[in-house]
Amino acid sequence: MARPQMLVLAASILLAHVAHAAPAAPAAMIAAVNPFFQASPLPLHMPQFDKIRNEHYAPAFAEGMKRQLAEVEAIANNAKPATFDNTIVALERSGQLLGRVRAVFENMSGANTNEAMEEIERDLSPKLAAHSDSVLLNDKLYRRIATLYAKRDKLGLNAEAKRLLERYNTDFVRAGAKLSAADKETLKGYNGELAALATAFSQNLLKETNALGLLVDTRAELDGMTANAIDTAAAAAKAAGQDGKFLIALTNTTGQAPLAVLTNRAVRQRLMEASMTRGSRGGEFDNRAAVVKLAKLRAERALLLGYPNYAAYALEDQTAKTTLAVNTLLSDLAKPAVANARREAADLQALVDAEKGGFQVGAADWAFYTDKLRASRFNFDENQLKPYFELNSVLNNGVFYAATKLYGITFKERKDLPVYNPDVRVYDVIDANGKPLALFIADFYARSNKRGGAWMNEYVSQSKLLGTHSVVANHLNIPKPPAGEPTLMTFDEVTTLFHEFGHALHGMFSDVTYPRFSGTSVPSDFVEYPSQVNEMWAVWPEVLQNYGKHYQTGAPMPKELLDKVMGTKKFNQGFMTTEYLAASLVDQRWHQLTPAQVPSDVLAFEAAALKEAGVDFAPVPPRYRTTYFSHSFSGGYSAAYYAYLWSEKLDAESVNWFKENGGLLRKNGDWFRQKLLARGGTDDALQLFRNFRGRDAKVDALLERRGLAGK
Repeated sequence: MARPQMLVLAASILLAHVAHAAPAAPAAMIAAVNPFFQASPLPLHMPQFDKIRNEHYAPAFAEGMKRQLAEVEAIANNAKPATFDNTIVALERSGQLLGRVRAVFENMSGANTNEAMEEIERDLSPKLAAHSDSVLLNDKLYRRIATLYAKRDKLGLNAEAKRLLERYNTDFVRAGAKLSAADKETLKGYNGELAALATAFSQNLLKETNALGLLVDTRAELDGMTANAIDTAAAAAKAAGQDGKFLIALTNTTGQAPLAVLTNRAVRQRLMEASMTRGSRGGEFDNRAAVVKLAKLRAERALLLGYPNYAAYALEDQTAKTTLAVNTLLSDLAKPAVANARREAADLQALVDAEKGGFQVGAADWAFYTDKLRASRFNFDENQLKPYFELNSVLNNGVFYAATKLYGITFKERKDLPVYNPDVRVYDVIDANGKPLALFIADFYARSNKRGGAWMNEYVSQSKLLGTHSVVANHLNIPKPPAGEPTLMTFDEVTTLFHEFGHALHGMFSDVTYPRFSGTSVPSDFVEYPSQVNEMWAVWPEVLQNYGKHYQTGAPMPKELLDKVMGTKKFNQGFMTTEYLAASLVDQRWHQLTPAQVPSDVLAFEAAALKEAGVDFAPVPPRYRTTYFSHSFSGGYSAAYYAYLWSEKLDAESVNWFKENGGLLRKNGDWFRQKLLARGGTDDALQLFRNFRGRDAKVDALLERRGLAGK
């Protein structure tokens, strides 16, 4: 997952005005001690994590917003006629202090938060929304943009500059620049409340996820887990003040990794129950009221802007364009996906019956019996793979190795740069020509103050205008083993590492002039595409043979085990497609409502939506239920969770292209980099795909991959 770009004025919902004054201390005094007030002196302006303190954020935000507002007012009130340079380029240069502090704060609030930061975030959210409005709803500023837009074909602009002008006009119009004065005031109220609600949703989820970890009394109850994993659970319990017990932390998805190995069905059911009831158990962390308010306010905001519902507003700016296109994709796949899942469930039930289990397969049983079925059908399980997936080998001999072969880039770990946690690593990325390309920050381990899931973000984005290179980070949530033990990864974690590094490459290879188009500044239903393509190298024989070596003996993964891994690629696809479709359909149903249609009973609405879509199959619940669906309600993917599947159609086509052209070759990597990765948002996203592939994407490769061809 790529976190939405929010630097400078570039993103379409961005910066925000603070009504109160800057801090009381003189600006010069603040600047002398606040690491945000000047560009970082570290290589490529990497943040000075060793100097950043909680108390630096609020003054830097206040001063950054104050400065940008002054810059914007100077642009809007310029007595000279509007030109591309004095209006559009000036806007691209504005807000650099705000961009610096926002890039760090927004990622630290997910990766390394604390109570002080949570309070700052709650305070800042509506203020940032208000500042965004003060920029995007500035009448004088928009008149200058509109004047330039009207004569865009006569300004002699190059293609990137012309597209930048067009995007600014679109961003301002979609933000409400053409509304009446009264409607703008209403819109400002919506924006502030929505920002506060999204923050509350996110913070509630993190707190309840930590609070709801499964606590058990004995090691025996964790039978099936490895000794290291049980030791990790013991350490987690001790840290939580439950010495002598065992605590399994929750991850953000409905499914939890230990469900695949826990032999005690009652414990599995307790773990699944804890996962699926997050945000809906009552108490201070319950997210149901926030969901209702978010859905209603988003719908009201969309109506104000001239759209029938929020999804129609959001999708207009994606490659899908319409709710009809998304609904058609999801409904076309739902029936065959659920049919596959039901066949898989029958196979699992046969295992249960053969063991005289005496119960019907439920959601808590799926992963456990799927692993048994895999072991029976293919004669292997995940535990056979993990010794060959040691983290350092996967990273250096897998992820980095593939990138070097494809693109000629190399990596060198830096021990001299400051980090915010001792487990975080930093790497110089050197281009094929020997010149510095980027800095890569790797934050792989789970922590109680880190949100779940995996994501990429940039602390600094590439821009020729600003003379900057990418400082990009990947974040995963791999359980940290006890001290001195190796980090052995699941195959899903390996794939996720390759996926997130695909996002990192998108940022690193950006070669654009304007910050607005840097790296992953592309539609949400396109941004996942390059990262999904990078997953292919995780199982490419040359790459897998290079990193898939036993952590103790160094012996390569046996060919027969590799063949079994490859043979399972379509295994369990009914489950995987159905759980994803269910979440995507729930996301769309919430955001295709009018304000009057928003229900008060969140869980009943979710159940009805799943039933109506034909994906109400209890053993396969949605990958995210509404009350912990952070992508949809606080993570930038509202009405856009379908994007992973939409992007996968392009990904499946691209994987075939690489195979047809020889695979892991520099000429192939250079072509993909030149035609797509380097271009950022400088052209229509689907045109970038056509430039790379030579034609539009077809759905056949996706259906074949998902095991849905001919269904």
